[in-house]
Amino acid sequence: MHFSIHYTTEYQYSAPVSDNLNALRVRPATTANQRCDEFHVRIDPETRLGRHADYFGTEVIEFGISKPHSALTIDVRARVVTSDPAQAPDPGWEELRSPAYLEAAGEYLLSSIDEPPARKLDEFNHLHEAPSPLSSALALCEMIPDRFAYRRGITYVGSTVADLLDIGAGVCQDFVHLALILLRRGGIASRYVSGYLFAASGEDGDDSIEVDTHAWLEILLPGNSRRGEPVWVGLDPTNRVAATERYVKIGHGRHYDDVPPIKGVYRGGPSELTAHVVMTRLDPATTARA
Repeated sequence: MHFSIHYTTEYQYSAPVSDNLNALRVRPATTANQRCDEFHVRIDPETRLGRHADYFGTEVIEFGISKPHSALTIDVRARVVTSDPAQAPDPGWEELRSPAYLEAAGEYLLSSIDEPPARKLDEFNHLHEAPSPLSSALALCEMIPDRFAYRRGITYVGSTVADLLDIGAGVCQDFVHLALILLRRGGIASRYVSGYLFAASGEDGDDSIEVDTHAWLEILLPGNSRRGEPVWVGLDPTNRVAATERYVKIGHGRHYDDVPPIKGVYRGGPSELTAHVVMTRLDPATTARA
């Protein structure tokens, strides 16, 4: 699928602010199933941009505005081509103990999220009785939306998995954090993914829709043969599906704090934030690269 993405964030400040320093993670990643053909960032007030890849490989765009200003606008435009991933391998549990798997898994097997008491997770223990790591992860992606309601506004960026368990509802970030805890406890390396989901219904749905930043996860699975390299497979516990060509990945990390779309500090009073993301499905015949 071919997409154009228009991301805008606007800050209005109660009084002029200064020393406004920000880091953006908004450039679509380049992967085996995704290519970013165009990418532009415009900042108002104008300022110089710096770019680097972080530890996890996500491009970070940094900028600072030292002079007093009463508003800040971040305008990002991208054009992306995606394709469906190959069929996921389905090896047995014993393959998770291979040296090749453990080396590739690295820190994605380690606990990195504030965890609730173990007894609060007892209801999920049977998941690791599934015949394979993949079937366990797929069952988890069914169980989480069965157990918890998707409801905006009752959790926030700093909410914990314990909050999700107590409230019984949350959003995609909460669902992914719970899944990461459970998967890693079962020896399945997994990571948090940030990006966008083109959620228009069916082939005849709208070609342009407003979306939110979305979160899903990737699990590391051993290859189907002893010489096969481990592969990352995308799964979405909010929507009970594997990631497809409708998903546009920005980056990944151990948890949300590794891939926030924007993070910054400034000197001054409170601000009001508005943010919008519009995804447009393009005709491949008119958007092909020369």
